[in-house]
Amino acid sequence: MIETLLPGVSHLQNVHPLVIHFPIAFLIGSVFFYLLAVGTRKESLAVTAFWLLIAGTLAAAAAVGTGLYAEPGVMVSRSVREALLSVHKRCMIATLAVSAALSLWALADRPFPRKGRAVFILLFLLMLALMSFGADYGARLVYDYNAGGNACSQPIDFTK
Repeated sequence: MIETLLPGVSHLQNVHPLVIHFPIAFLIGSVFFYLLAVGTRKESLAVTAFWLLIAGTLAAAAAVGTGLYAEPGVMVSRSVREALLSVHKRCMIATLAVSAALSLWALADRPFPRKGRAVFILLFLLMLALMSFGADYGARLVYDYNAGGNACSQPIDFTK
């Protein structure tokens, strides 16, 4: 049934690629809404930011979990594993840890911490930089070293 609805999924080695974009979108959206809340002083924007932060953290946990599960099956050389995969893994686990800490902080003083707000935003921006850095390593694994698998030969001609 899934192959009928989503034929591309049958080519995946694991589900990690299906979940990785959610934390990226939710966490970037969250900081955007927190910054808008600061600029406009609207509580409703902070509430939106808070829920995006929670969703982003849960999605990051799913992405890290599926990545750790997929890691043993990634077919790359030892040098690529050490130079790229290990950095990607550390960055994304650190992103999850910082995201979880920010979520707990926001949960304790919902929806947007009143004390240390500038530090909260600064940590958030640093976490997004870390996430972007780690995602770049993941992209290099897939696009430079075919870590996503060799589902079809090159060059690829479109077929229906």
